[in-house]
Amino acid sequence: MASSAAVPFWRSAGLTYVGYSNICASLVRNCLKEPHRAEALSRETVHFSISKWTDGKPQKPTLRSDTEHE
Repeated sequence: MASSAAVPFWRSAGLTYVGYSNICASLVRNCLKEPHRAEALSRETVHFSISKWTDGKPQKPTLRSDTEHE
């Protein structure tokens, strides 16, 4: 078992690597000057669709957008 000193600080803080990298990316985007900031913030939104399955067949997909900002 590794010592606690070898554990990355994001892990010891209770974060996953993806959560840590999302926080870092958000900080970098917020530090940019215009017009680069607006361009970077527009790429931050993630679009996806969800389809419920009934009797082995997909139903009409619902388009969703992840627009969570902290």
